[in-house]
Amino acid sequence: MTKSIGIGLVGCGIVGTGLLQQLKENASAIEGRLGVPLDVRRIAVRDVTTVRSDLVPRDKLTTDPMELVNDPDIQVIVEVMGGVERAYEVVRAAILAGKHVVTANKALLAERGAEIWNLAEEQGVDLYYEAAVAGGIPIIRVLREALASERILAIRGIVNGTSNYILSRMTEEGLSFDVALAEAQAAGYAEADPTLDVGGGDACHKIAILATLAFGQRVPADQIPTEGIDRLSPVDITFARRLGFIIKPLAVARVAGDALDLRVHPALVPIEATLATVHGALNAVAIEGALLGPVLMSGPGAGAGPTATSVAGDVLDIARNLECRAHSRVPARGFRRVALSDAKLRDIGDHRGRFYLRLTVDDRPGVLGAVTSALGDNDVSIEQMFQEGGWQRGKRSDTGPVSVVLLTHRATERNVRAALAVIERHDAIVAPTQLLRIEE
Repeated sequence: MTKSIGIGLVGCGIVGTGLLQQLKENASAIEGRLGVPLDVRRIAVRDVTTVRSDLVPRDKLTTDPMELVNDPDIQVIVEVMGGVERAYEVVRAAILAGKHVVTANKALLAERGAEIWNLAEEQGVDLYYEAAVAGGIPIIRVLREALASERILAIRGIVNGTSNYILSRMTEEGLSFDVALAEAQAAGYAEADPTLDVGGGDACHKIAILATLAFGQRVPADQIPTEGIDRLSPVDITFARRLGFIIKPLAVARVAGDALDLRVHPALVPIEATLATVHGALNAVAIEGALLGPVLMSGPGAGAGPTATSVAGDVLDIARNLECRAHSRVPARGFRRVALSDAKLRDIGDHRGRFYLRLTVDDRPGVLGAVTSALGDNDVSIEQMFQEGGWQRGKRSDTGPVSVVLLTHRATERNVRAALAVIERHDAIVAPTQLLRIEE
């Protein structure tokens, strides 16, 4: 049995400092579970002069991650530096040096994951990444291990806490998107540049990782249809609630015949649905198994505590493997390399479901007739429709254009968009139509 297990920490921001806190405060319990202590021996940072927490030992700092990679007293590299290219260089070098790796970097895995996973398998080292998706929710471990014998049919989740927080505030207080975003930034839930979160890119990276684990297929993140929440208005939230729905930022991955239905977008979910009750910065992932049925996991999806907890859990798993000499016991992506196939993604136009449409029109005779005719000509039937007076700055107004809101029966997205292309050529349409999918 080894005297201790050496850890090299690459990056020491919020998550890295949170990990140091976990390892210090829970050192006795960790050693009791492992039989050996964990020792953070070196820490690589961009600038050693930056003021840091007292948890960070100054004598262990370096600006060169390769010093950690080449240190024979370090067995595990923990990458929490963020970014893609430099992180890829460090992780690749660590694997080639025979180090085991823990990363919280979803962008790295979504963009360069195939190379990293293959290399880890070839080198016979462990690669763990629980913190890359849904923070403190152990969804990676569940898909990779607990449900390894199950055939997964679908995954639907709220996997970006920033977007969920913003929509929750818009729903609860009637805030505009801009005001809710500013509030999220002030609360520390949103970055100064929130594009990756509110534009859907972060959720896209995460669902690509989950789909690979669930379905054993290589999923190109850049081919997943992705829409953000930045085009939503309080008006849509108000209408959705009136119709019995809550708008949530969803990431979806499900089997659709011989293809995979992958998409990221805000959607209307029934107000009684479990996902509709997940508010604030919480995340939730619903899994549907062929034999198991539905399972829901929910919890904090970001922050130092939840993320560091997942990172620490991965470090402990690798430490156990080191003590038992059981490296690569579980394939990094859940499937051995030879079992993977390239995913065939379903065209978003083939998506079939119900849709919410909000048109902004000049109130004059013949407009509704033109709308219903265009929909009917494209095999889209109307389930509900109503017209209301205009809205100015999110409030009712008796002047100006009016809102025409309708729900369709089930139809293909291709047909709905073909109808909208006709409708929006009408000179009474004064603003782009809002289209939202209904997820049931």
